[in-house]
Amino acid sequence: MVATEEIRIEKQTKKGWKIKALKEIGKIVSGGTPSTTETSYFNGDIAWITPADLTGYNHKFISRGSRNITDEGLKKSSAKVLPKGSVLFSSRAPIGYVAIAANEIATNQGFKNLIPNEGISSEYVYYYLKSAKQLAEKSASGTTFKEISGTAFGELPIPIPELSEQNRIVEKIEELFSELDYAITTLKTTQQQLQTYRQSVLKYLISDTNLKPIESIIETLDQGWSPKCENESSVSNDEWAVIKTTAVQSGKFLEEENKILPKNLKPRTQHELETGDILITRAGPRVRVGICCMVRHVRPKLINCDKVYRMRVKQNIIMPEYFELVMNSPKFLDEIGQIKTGISDSGVNLTQKGFVQINIPVPSIVKQKQIISEIETRLSESDYLLQTINEQLVKAERLRQSILQRAFSGEL
Repeated sequence: MVATEEIRIEKQTKKGWKIKALKEIGKIVSGGTPSTTETSYFNGDIAWITPADLTGYNHKFISRGSRNITDEGLKKSSAKVLPKGSVLFSSRAPIGYVAIAANEIATNQGFKNLIPNEGISSEYVYYYLKSAKQLAEKSASGTTFKEISGTAFGELPIPIPELSEQNRIVEKIEELFSELDYAITTLKTTQQQLQTYRQSVLKYLISDTNLKPIESIIETLDQGWSPKCENESSVSNDEWAVIKTTAVQSGKFLEEENKILPKNLKPRTQHELETGDILITRAGPRVRVGICCMVRHVRPKLINCDKVYRMRVKQNIIMPEYFELVMNSPKFLDEIGQIKTGISDSGVNLTQKGFVQINIPVPSIVKQKQIISEIETRLSESDYLLQTINEQLVKAERLRQSILQRAFSGEL
């Protein structure tokens, strides 16, 4: 695969550029982790990072991670202190995070790092590796999780022009990225304003009168089943699958978010989802608990999971569409937030007892229909704009990759 990529790069780069392996332009250094049971190895003065420290990290340079190690921890592990300017590349869980050491730093074994030779720009290598994520993934191996070895990492091809040209390319990339980032910021600001507008419409139209506890307006409330499933989604209506919690979004059900039920397991058909069901996430990270949607359309043989409540409302009292709107309105999102239990934001619960005691406004069916119609009228344009913005944000990220591809084929 690397050889094929070398040919592709060579054909697309400017004449005079050289295609080299990473190991030819610097020293490849792996990291290490001291024994985590030995407290004296940590909280020292040596900056030490793991791939988790680069999760959501959007800066080029990094000076430290969430933990430091001591001199003794360094000696008792395979970790090594890397000089300022080293390029850090996460080699597993996941592959492809990149940063440059802003100072001397060490990494755990989840990195393959490059100390560039003289005449090689760290920033040039940084941007190249951001463009080469897929190539690195193709060179990885493993069953439980993929990892790229130091040898395979060192063999990755990189086009190398003169240092002055490397610096010019970095400057051009950053100029274009700056313009792109400004456009993305504008899109995200508009996106947030539209979300605020949606919430204000819901707050305005849903009153605080004629309150009834949730338990009085539902026919049934149950949670699903979460057996060990295959790690792929089902696209066939002829096979059973179990939804993931990500199938439940605010006001939207995503049936494609599922996992295939193994053939050797008998489906629990009592948990099969139906049109009109109300779903609300009951366990998981705090930001993902209390998310509610109505199932407006669902394929056959799709089973609710254990971490999601499924409700069926008394439709002579309350419309499921109206109930969904109430659950997504600011007041009741706050109420649900107040009754979540758990000591860590990474794992909280929404208890059935607390949830069904929430009082919600239940006007007449006629009034509910008026509210639904009014909200749909006001929010239809907002929904269209949000969809357009989301599409533009996806295109912006594709453009970022396109800029990098052009840069390293000599087209910038």
